[in-house]
Amino acid sequence: MPDTNGVASSAHRGIHAINPFSAREDRSREAIIAYKVGTTVSWLLLFITSVYYTFEHPHEGKYHRHTIWGQNRAHRTPFTMNSVIVSIYWIVLFILQIGYSWHLYASNTVYVNAAANVGSHFIAHNLLIFGFIHLWTRSHFWLAELLLIVNFVNLSAAYFRHSTTPRFIHIPVVSGPLAWNFVALYWVGAVAVHAHTLPARIVANIFIWGILAYGVFFLAAFKDYTIGFELSILAAAIGVDQFLGHIIAFQWIFAFIIMALLFVLSLAVGVPGLLGRDPFKRGEIVAEDRERAPLLADE
Repeated sequence: MPDTNGVASSAHRGIHAINPFSAREDRSREAIIAYKVGTTVSWLLLFITSVYYTFEHPHEGKYHRHTIWGQNRAHRTPFTMNSVIVSIYWIVLFILQIGYSWHLYASNTVYVNAAANVGSHFIAHNLLIFGFIHLWTRSHFWLAELLLIVNFVNLSAAYFRHSTTPRFIHIPVVSGPLAWNFVALYWVGAVAVHAHTLPARIVANIFIWGILAYGVFFLAAFKDYTIGFELSILAAAIGVDQFLGHIIAFQWIFAFIIMALLFVLSLAVGVPGLLGRDPFKRGEIVAEDRERAPLLADE
């Protein structure tokens, strides 16, 4: 009888070998070069597109064309965010992503492999958000939301499969984009369903607590204070805009409460570890053969 287990094992190894999202302990020189090129090109594509559509709107057609933040002003909802806070968030993220790309050129193979293992997710993220911006500025809100959902799956897979990635890679490639993508699902979804009525605002008053629940999950399960701080900043962006636009409302109050709770909880989780007084043993910066460890690696 044929060895079906051997055939299945060989097939699995074959799929693993060609799967760009798989974690590996080492990669070929050609693969690293491909990641260097793909990371740089996709990052520049997203960065240039983001800057362009921050100041310019699409010029084809006559109606329903806005800049990124022009759409934010034209379609105010209970999840509209403050453009200044979110823009600063992304500027910092873009700068940190340059640092991430540098690790593909490092002499330390552990850092090179850690950067390469999330490289496919990062390239996919850049391309998906590139497409999202084009759809968002052209008022194709449901398609834009679909791309955010796909990217949410992509970044979630990156997080759960590579949770021990060093923080200087984890923050710009995984937790920072994931936190924004999660909140953006609310932001764009609210525009897509035309959430401008009083009943919609009441529903939004309930849904906004999902941001707190999402952050607490990562704080409790992974001790990841980075995503806690990031969600805190984005909750503040919602709170500031809602306060300026709807003073007589609960949404901005809830947003600021969520911001404060996430900030305090993130401090409680992060500070002891940074001071070396963490009562719970953390992981270390390790090769990808320990990628499945449940906690984030400390630097």
